[in-house]
Amino acid sequence: MSFKKKLNEDLKNSLRNKDTIRLNTIRSIINAVKNKEIDLKRELNENEFYEVLNTLAKQRREAIEQYEKGNRKDLADKEKRELEIILEYLPEQLSDEEIEEIVKKTIEEVGATNLKDLGKVMKAVMPKVKGRADGKKVNELVRTLLS
Repeated sequence: MSFKKKLNEDLKNSLRNKDTIRLNTIRSIINAVKNKEIDLKRELNENEFYEVLNTLAKQRREAIEQYEKGNRKDLADKEKRELEIILEYLPEQLSDEEIEEIVKKTIEEVGATNLKDLGKVMKAVMPKVKGRADGKKVNELVRTLLS
């Protein structure tokens, strides 16, 4: 599979370049992919690979938030660097404007009028932005537009 070859190639390059943060981040991606494959008892397809990466990215974002609350800039910076590396393997992220446009169209499609329709809208939006937008950001935008 192409994403596995790319990960292994990047792993070798980071070893050669002695880039420890990149090396450790790529190793964590490889381990997460292997664990998911073991759970599923088969190779991951591209969408499942992106799901794993999104989970890792979400973990990094949450860690950054916690470290910043705890005034641990050094650890927050390390997590930010890891997040940047993880995002390199995901498809290009949508801009806030693009996400807003997709959400507005989806609200019209499902006929949502208030916050009670949040679940209906999220269920319709997430497949459209899968792997290209943070779910938390999408949820906040949907809440804002519905209220």
